[in-house]
Amino acid sequence: MTQGGEGPLPTPAMMEQARRLHARLLRRGERRLQPLLLRVLATGDLRYAARLLDSYPSSSSSSSPTSPPSAPLHNRLLHALAAARHPLLLPCFARAHRLRLLTPLSFTLLFSSSSTTQRFAACAHALLTKSGHAASCGDPYLASALVASYARSGLLAESRRVFDELPHSDAAARNALLSAYARGGRVGDAEALFAGMPDRNVVSWTAMVSGYAQNGRHEDAVRTFLEMWEGAGVRPNEVTVSSVLPACAAVGALALGRKVERYVRGRGMLRNVYVANALVEMYAKCGSIRRAWMVFRGIGTRRDLCSWNSMIMAFAVHGLWREALGLFHKLRMTWAKPDGITFVGVILACTHGGLVDEGKLLFNSMTEEFGLKPRIEHYGCMVDLLGRAGLLKEADSLIASMPMEPDAVIWGALLGACSFHGNLELAELAVEKLMHLEPQNTANLVVLSNIYASRGKWDGVAQVWKLLKEKDHKKSAGYSFIELDGRMHKFLVEDKSHPRYEMVYDTLDSITLTMKLVNLENSEVES
Repeated sequence: MTQGGEGPLPTPAMMEQARRLHARLLRRGERRLQPLLLRVLATGDLRYAARLLDSYPSSSSSSSPTSPPSAPLHNRLLHALAAARHPLLLPCFARAHRLRLLTPLSFTLLFSSSSTTQRFAACAHALLTKSGHAASCGDPYLASALVASYARSGLLAESRRVFDELPHSDAAARNALLSAYARGGRVGDAEALFAGMPDRNVVSWTAMVSGYAQNGRHEDAVRTFLEMWEGAGVRPNEVTVSSVLPACAAVGALALGRKVERYVRGRGMLRNVYVANALVEMYAKCGSIRRAWMVFRGIGTRRDLCSWNSMIMAFAVHGLWREALGLFHKLRMTWAKPDGITFVGVILACTHGGLVDEGKLLFNSMTEEFGLKPRIEHYGCMVDLLGRAGLLKEADSLIASMPMEPDAVIWGALLGACSFHGNLELAELAVEKLMHLEPQNTANLVVLSNIYASRGKWDGVAQVWKLLKEKDHKKSAGYSFIELDGRMHKFLVEDKSHPRYEMVYDTLDSITLTMKLVNLENSEVES
């Protein structure tokens, strides 16, 4: 348990024992630091430990009973501070530098901390060189920590330069740079590095799966996962599973998702709440609400807010508004506090249920009861709610009152409502805004043309289609995914790129012929 990045909370009994030991040593005139510091570190009170280390003299014989803090003791403190991402890490590191107590391990601990900034990463590297420890970069732990530190700070060029200068690039350093490329969106660089890796472990494969998924290349994420699992025989870990399940959801790979669930259940990975949450979301997005609910119930008391949000959103998206709102009220009875994502789900549920008044109450409660500032997605949900209910003027007034500029989603929701209710005036306003925000999206003009046609305003229809012709309006090619034997196959309209396209079209022709024969037989029976 942590509190504001200050490490584990010390129990009163542990702290009382540490203070008694400190007082006893002071009464005896003894300044033995090591047993006292270790006792304090065990309590988790890192501020107390830092003050204790700072209070001891820095120039005495190491064999004296009043010996000063040594490099190993400083490293013990630095390790605890780095693990807790404690704000005292950098000041304690600076003090150790002044006392010339820094070792290669000290730098490894510092570079391993995620609290370093771009400026500090560069300064610490310069200090590493100045202190004479740069030759220690042959140490795989220090090397990978330095590469990862630059990468986490967004300095990928520096990270690559350090990597290239290493006398021996071990797997840890390669994985650090690979993960950095993937997280930074440089998928091409990640692919090139991955292709040249002599040895790939689960960290390497996971970096690629995660990188593809995070950058929207879900097909590649699924393909790489299958290559890892079935081709290379590398067993996925919790991070791999949590990375591939969103990709399965994006491409509708339900069969693969179920296979992954059997794998994680067999290895006890469902105890990991991140894995369980990813499963809930995967099943929900693939339309299997029953299975999502089963996994959610299985999480039990380990549910976090993400668990609740995933299930509430699943119910809401699939129109099960009663279940979504019921789950929200159960959430209110737990320790968890709703966040912005929760309210997107419940307002969406109100939209599906036509519950305008309840939706307004929930929207207002964000600020009044929970201290949450509505974001643009909450306004989008409210515009959709009001618009579907026919309250177009109220929706327009809400847009005018927004503290931020409306985006294309907001105006698109209003345009959709205008199309349903035939409000031409607001539709023209919405399209005018949309053409400025997304000029290449000609679908908005098509909607406006349909509204003109429904009102018999053929001059308006002609003007819109003239504008569409000027924009060289082309409909995007449709495509679909089919999952077969755990692999995803993508088909475009009239596509012949698939290696088995002839068999596919022969099968489609056979199905089409069968359907025509059935229709013909039914017609003859009816006549």
